[in-house]
This record gives sequence, C-alpha cells and structure tokens, in this order.
Amino acid sequence: MTFPLDHLVFAPDDVDLSRSPLAGRIDEETYVLGAFNPGMTRLPNGNLLLMVRIAEALRTPIRDGHVRAIRWEGSTTGGGYTLDPWPLQLVDTADPRKFMMRGGGWKVMALTSLSWLLPVELDPEGRRVEAVHYDHAIAPRAGYQNYGVEDARISRVGERYLMTSCSVSPERHSTTLYTSADGRDWQLEGIVLDHQNKDMLIFEGMIGGKFWAQTRPLGDLYFAYPPGSEWRAGPSINLASSPDALHWKPSDHPGIRPHAATVATARMGGGAQPVLTEVDGQEGWLTLWHGVEPSGVVGIYRTYWTLLDKDEPWRALATNHTALLEPNPALTEPLKHQLYLDNVVFTTGLVDGGDHWIVASGEADLACRITHIPKTAITARG
Repeated sequence: MTFPLDHLVFAPDDVDLSRSPLAGRIDEETYVLGAFNPGMTRLPNGNLLLMVRIAEALRTPIRDGHVRAIRWEGSTTGGGYTLDPWPLQLVDTADPRKFMMRGGGWKVMALTSLSWLLPVELDPEGRRVEAVHYDHAIAPRAGYQNYGVEDARISRVGERYLMTSCSVSPERHSTTLYTSADGRDWQLEGIVLDHQNKDMLIFEGMIGGKFWAQTRPLGDLYFAYPPGSEWRAGPSINLASSPDALHWKPSDHPGIRPHAATVATARMGGGAQPVLTEVDGQEGWLTLWHGVEPSGVVGIYRTYWTLLDKDEPWRALATNHTALLEPNPALTEPLKHQLYLDNVVFTTGLVDGGDHWIVASGEADLACRITHIPKTAITARG
C-alpha cells in the first residue's frame, strides 16, 4: 500500500553528539547507532513532538581482548559514565546491539550502546524538523536506568501528558513514567511496572473513571493453548487499570493474543497509544501494534491495527490480519552504509491529522519514519 506521505524525518546524521548527555564525560569516540522508535504527541502550539531514542555507541567497542559497555553511575543529583570491560571469551557478540554472557543458568546480556531521549519538534504534519531540543533531553538519572532510557510512548489525557519508557539496568528491566503539563518539561515519577513489562501504552482518555493501559510482560515460559485453539502461546498485549496512572492492576481479561492461523504475529507488542475514534461505523479505541514473524536474528516486524470496545477494552470490535504498515527498504537505501538490521518497522506514535492519521515509527532500528495513513485505509471490509 502506498501513502500520501511516507518518509524518514530524522536519522543518525541529524544528531549533534557534541550536545549529547555523554559529551565530554567518557574518553572515547561515540557514534549514533540509531535515532529511532519515537514517541509522538501534539504540542499546545500545534506542532508535533517526537521523543526520539538515541542509541549512542562506542566507535571501538572491542579493545585489548575486551568488549565494553557504557554505564551511567551516580545519583539523582548527578553522576557520570563509565566503561565496563568484558573478556571476549565470556561473551557472544553476534548481535550488534548487545552481547550475551556465556554459561550460567539464564540469559544475561549487556548493551553495546546507551540510550537517551531527544525531543525533536516537527511541523504540524510531520514533514520537516522545526527544532531539536537538546536542553530538554532525557538521560539516565536513577540506578534503575544505568544502561539507558528507551522507547518512549506519549499519551495526552485531559491536559496532562503521560510518557512511559523502558529503563534498563542490572537491577531490573522496568517501565517508568514521566509527566508533563506542556510536553516540554518532564518530571520522572519512577517505576510503574516491574521486570520485563515492555511496550506500555496509556489510553488517551479515561474508562469508567480510571486510567487504562496496554502492557506486554515477557518471560521464557508460556503455557500451551489446547489443540485446535484459535490462539497461539507467546507474548501478548495485556491490559491494566489505575486510579492515578502510578499504581496499576492487571486486568483479569486477556487482551490481544497471537492467532494460531499465522506466524506473522507469533510475537506481538503494543505500538501507538490507543485513541478513541470510529472505524467501520463503530466507536472504540484504535490501537496500532507490532507483530513479529520469526526470521533471522530479530524477525520481521510489521504494524497491525485493532479497534477495542470503548467501555470494555478487552473486547476487539474489528481488526485486519493484513499488515497496515510494512518495512520499507527504499526509505533506508540512502542510509545503507549505516544499516545493521532490516525488515523492521516499529510503530510508536499516532496523532489525528484530520482525514488521515499521522503515524510515527522506527525504521530498521535506525531512523524515524512518518507516514500519513488515510482513515479510509483502516477498515475490516474487503
């Protein structure tokens, strides 16, 4: 499917590392491994805000028989960055984004980059960059963030902006919440979901007087559905509710689950924040999510959609098993010298553009993609 606008709006070469939170704080050359997976919202001035994940990596991670990880250490009042060396014989470096520790009874990894969040302001349609706000960048500032802050998702509920992110550390792999009154100045509220619960998306509106969110807990074990079930065991998109957006209770009802009839969504997770709208004459919460088809190192990531009931969001009113958005190698062709992954589109934001949706995605874990999708394209008919 072709769209009226489908382009890369921000990429690694657009980042000024002299203004990075790491600049001058480690004695090593770094580069931008990726500028991707942007949370998106509309600012009070009408412009769009992308909160871009900047994965900043060592130019020479391997030296003297060791591979090194960047780690923040300090306190909420200050801190610095250090390099942790690991002997090569103890690790597996097959994936450029991380290295795995050999041996042991469970998976243990470290990262070849440290991620921080960069606010990038676009024009109202997402066609061009208006400003890059390095002075409002979000970097690690707590022990549970010392390997970085990743993959922001932004929701506007009433007059308040709520932003979730993944905070990564040896302590835990958690979801943290930031809040803002204007989309520019953000306050860290702390951990709201614990270990390996990723892709938290807060609904852009209350349901029954409560905040609701999609979550995606991970694990190494899933119980099988009965033979012949329409569902496939594996990671699924769950639901939780909260009286204050800080304290969350998981829903007793299952959310969006992998279908047994296809491997294209064998693994799934939340994409863009659910928004209240109408599809095929039915009012509900439109949610865009990613499905992953097993292939190669990371799989093939595509974007799908589901309309959820406005009062009972565990009930799906409509969906389409054909992908709404596919990876687009033509977009990254000019950046092929920087590519380290392919077959990935990872949708992370949705804003109303009138007769179309403005969709923000990470393309190939490398750059920020903006797509205008006509509202008529989201239909379960034909």
